[in-house]
Amino acid sequence: MPMPADRLRRTADALIAALNAFDTEAVQSLFTPDAVIDDPSTGHRFEGHPGVADYVERYFAGYHTVTRVLSIERPGDGRARVRVDFTGDFGHEIGVLDIRANEEGLILRIDADLE
Repeated sequence: MPMPADRLRRTADALIAALNAFDTEAVQSLFTPDAVIDDPSTGHRFEGHPGVADYVERYFAGYHTVTRVLSIERPGDGRARVRVDFTGDFGHEIGVLDIRANEEGLILRIDADLE
């Protein structure tokens, strides 16, 4: 059964809210235990809940990153392309989060990069 259109949007919104709160546990709860975040801009790939925690603590809490959604495209199949505005101790960047989620709305993978 296909994922309802609003479920992935709710997942993306919950992710951004938890990242902005630097709430590692809330972020982890949005991911499957074997999820992957691949972020070439950091030079790292983060695997599973421990990797998700490392990503949040190092690049969001560590740099006081505030993330704002600029747009969300839904190509289908449990995928969303979220264009975001990042500000923090590093300055300002625009990035993209390509999110894949399962039918329950849990994130399986994020391919993240800067524009």
